[in-house]
Amino acid sequence: MTVRVITDSTCDLPASVVADLGIQVLPLYIHAEGKDYLDGIDITREQFYARLPEFKEHPRTAVPSMLKFRSMFDDLAEKGASEVLSIHISVTLSAVADVARAAAAETSSVPVTVFDSRSLSLGTGFLVQTAAELAKAGHTVKEIVEKLEDQVKRTYVSAALDTLKFLKRSGRMNGVVSTIGELLDIKPILKMVDGVSGIEKVRTHKRAVARLIEMIKAHSPLEKIAFLYSGSISNAQQLMAEVKDLIPDKQTWIEIINPVLGAHIGPGVVGFVSISKPTES
Repeated sequence: MTVRVITDSTCDLPASVVADLGIQVLPLYIHAEGKDYLDGIDITREQFYARLPEFKEHPRTAVPSMLKFRSMFDDLAEKGASEVLSIHISVTLSAVADVARAAAAETSSVPVTVFDSRSLSLGTGFLVQTAAELAKAGHTVKEIVEKLEDQVKRTYVSAALDTLKFLKRSGRMNGVVSTIGELLDIKPILKMVDGVSGIEKVRTHKRAVARLIEMIKAHSPLEKIAFLYSGSISNAQQLMAEVKDLIPDKQTWIEIINPVLGAHIGPGVVGFVSISKPTES
C-alpha cells in the first residue's frame, strides 16, 4: 500500500522537507496589479512583501480549480499511489479543502481522503509532515488520520500584526475599528487552535512580543515549535532567542508566511506555531 500526501502552498513547509518526503504541493493564486501569480513559483515571498505596500489595488487570492486537484490525484494514481491524503488550511479561512473534497468525489482512479487541518501556515505544515512520515513508514490513511486528530488538538498558532491597515484593505476588519486601532497603536495577536480563531489586543510591539513569549511558555513542554514572519526575519529571530531554552532538542525553523495569508496580515508580522507534548495519562 502506497499513501501519498497532498497539501497547498499555505502550509509553509521548507522546500527540503517537501522534497525529502515526496509531498505534493498545489500553489494558490495571487492576483495583483492585473496579473495572476502562482504562490512560490511566479513570485517569491520576499518579492511579494517588498511590493505589497506599493500595490494600488489590494491583492486578491484564489484556490486551485477542481480540475487541478483531479489532475494531481490521477497523476499520483498513475505513479502507484493506492490512497491519497489531501491536507489543507482550515475551512474557516479558505475554500481549498472544499474544492479538494468536490474533486475527490469525482475521482475514480484512487481513493482520496481530504483532511481539514483546522489550522494554518505551519500548523497545517506540521500535520502534513507527520502524515508524510507515517505514510513513508507504511501506515494506512485511517491510522494517519487518527494521529493527525490528536496533533490538531495540541497545535497552537499565534501571530502579532504590525499594523491593522492590511486587514482593513482586505475587507477582513471594519474600517472604523481599524482606524481606531491605528491611532491607539494596537498590535493585534491572531490565534488559532483546533479550527477556532481568536484575537487579543495589546499596545506596542514590545508588549505583543512579551505576550507571545507568555503563550509559548504556557504551551510548554513542547513537542515542536517553529517561528513565522512576514517582511523582515529579525523579529522572528529575536522571539526565538527569547525562548531558546524551551525549543525541543534545539531544533526549529524560521519560515516566511505565505502571501495568501500575508495579503491580509501585511508585513512586519512575527509569530509561532507550537505543538504541545501529549499529556501523560
